[in-house]
Amino acid sequence: MRIDLNSDLGESFGRYTLGNDAAVLERVSSANIACGFHAGDPVVMQKTVGLCRASGVRVGAHPGFPDLMGFGRRSMSLSFDEAKAYVLCQLGALDAFCRAQGVRMQHVKPHGALYNMAAKDESLSRAICEAVRDFDRELIVLGLANSALVKTAKDLGLRVASEVFADRAYEPDGSLVARSKPGAMITDEDEALRRVIRMVTEHRVSAVTGEDIEIVPDSICVHGDGEKALLFVQRIRDALAADGIELAPLDAIV
Repeated sequence: MRIDLNSDLGESFGRYTLGNDAAVLERVSSANIACGFHAGDPVVMQKTVGLCRASGVRVGAHPGFPDLMGFGRRSMSLSFDEAKAYVLCQLGALDAFCRAQGVRMQHVKPHGALYNMAAKDESLSRAICEAVRDFDRELIVLGLANSALVKTAKDLGLRVASEVFADRAYEPDGSLVARSKPGAMITDEDEALRRVIRMVTEHRVSAVTGEDIEIVPDSICVHGDGEKALLFVQRIRDALAADGIELAPLDAIV
């Protein structure tokens, strides 16, 4: 049994530092790098790609809404063409730094509100997936398990990976509990570990209502900006190994 462990990284901006990217990269197999719209800047993108290369971690683009003030976590109303162009622009930006350092991009994972809206909005999902298809159809689309984004990517014949979250709670429909609601974030390491192992081995997770959701993961996400991000990735990595579950990048799984 193999699983990818990913984290959202490269989210510092200018003089502001967010997360402990270098340490997290020693413990994950894939990284989702901010592309300048919700976080990150050219220097940060260049540095983070270099850290991934040095650590042997696969690089993924993490495009978001153009919302630096809100960290891409505020919903926006975009036309189909706008959404597609914004994603395409961010893929090109990160790919420039990848090419300059001899790194090939592995995947694309939308960020924040763009990710959560695309999980339910088929038109937005298609805009994202068409951008990926037109840019490089070998890229893997990484989306919330059982979401519209995953379905749309499959319909367009793209490579697809389903993602689950170690540090987020689930609604009964399989969507993530909004951060504005109590209990949205899983902060207890032991609870997070139990949930992760159950998702990987039993393909089930408990929703906030207590009912079980069927979920088949290819990748586990730990948010790089979380205060316990480093502790989470280390303990999850150790727990997976103890259960005989191999850590592997997405391109070795899907």
